[in-house]
Amino acid sequence: MKNILLAVCGLSPQVITETLYALHQNYQRVDSIHIITTRDGKEKIFAQLLAGRSGHYYRYLQEYGIDSDSIDFGPDNIHVVKDEHGNEIPDIKTEEDNEKLLKKCLELAFKFTADPGTSVFFSVAGGRKTMSACLMVAAQMYGRPQDRVYHVLVSPEFESNRNFFYPPKKSKTIELYDNHGQPYYKDTRYAEINLVHIPFVSIRERLSRDYLREPKDPGTLLLSLVKEGEARLSVNLIDLKVSYKHLEVDLMPARMALYAYFVLKKKNCQKKVASCGTCTECFTDVQGVFAEQERITEIYQKLAGRYHTCFTSDSGITNLTKSNFNSYRSKVNADLKKVFGVYALKKIGITSIGTRPDTRYGITLDKNKVELVF
Repeated sequence: MKNILLAVCGLSPQVITETLYALHQNYQRVDSIHIITTRDGKEKIFAQLLAGRSGHYYRYLQEYGIDSDSIDFGPDNIHVVKDEHGNEIPDIKTEEDNEKLLKKCLELAFKFTADPGTSVFFSVAGGRKTMSACLMVAAQMYGRPQDRVYHVLVSPEFESNRNFFYPPKKSKTIELYDNHGQPYYKDTRYAEINLVHIPFVSIRERLSRDYLREPKDPGTLLLSLVKEGEARLSVNLIDLKVSYKHLEVDLMPARMALYAYFVLKKKNCQKKVASCGTCTECFTDVQGVFAEQERITEIYQKLAGRYHTCFTSDSGITNLTKSNFNSYRSKVNADLKKVFGVYALKKIGITSIGTRPDTRYGITLDKNKVELVF
């Protein structure tokens, strides 16, 4: 069985050598190391862990008598989160950055768990909390019985210290800092590193083969587990929530106003059909949307309440143009996709049909499966 360490790392690459040390101390062999990080994190790893072949990672292996060729780890094993243009993200600061991070975690978890001859050690000790959370989600989606989720606990005074990467065989004195930033000195023999095994519940065994052919988003994976005769869409205009099957998402008032407009178009369609099927009678073009601006504005004002005047602008939901209509529609669909997945989006998202300039918009889900709460 080949053991793969899959870790997240921020600006403290010490967590990698500390985790490796903790695994070895617990008689866990590591055959390959893969790190998910940012551009700034990658630079820290190159400078402090690798540094050609003289970094702290190689020093650790040499000191503990471990053949560097026995572990597959190098520049190609450092996976940097990138934006939609292929540029490396310097830090995880926005919701969009976090989505790219989660996608990377899912892709690598899917890849490394595809081989039954491997076991994956998911290390959630490094990086921002959101990085740990994303890797944990990936483990819950694709983890198998032989896989493990680990965290490492390091003595507080040594944790993330720039001079401490692992407990050396021969203790040495290093400079530390107290809570007031004042330096003091302590021997490394007092450093403790504990490997914590975190139990997790995996949904992998409940996924069909179709869902294990390629990595998918969490919403799609979770919806695939829901077994029910009829999937209903509930749009709650009181709580600004959209529910589908057993999941729900919050929408901002402006986005909910546009979505509610299309839901109402669907519900109020007068065509008598047993099932909507391929019928698009309730779909409308952008000029039709503009013609009903007053209705959309009224919905928004009811949703936003007395605060709406503080946030209304000449280019907002109360004064739609072709540009910001496309922007709002895109944001609504992105919110829905994030929770319900790309496949559900085809039914409950604001879908477009036809080619420009004859594009029309609407919701394809049967109107008898849609309910509004207001």
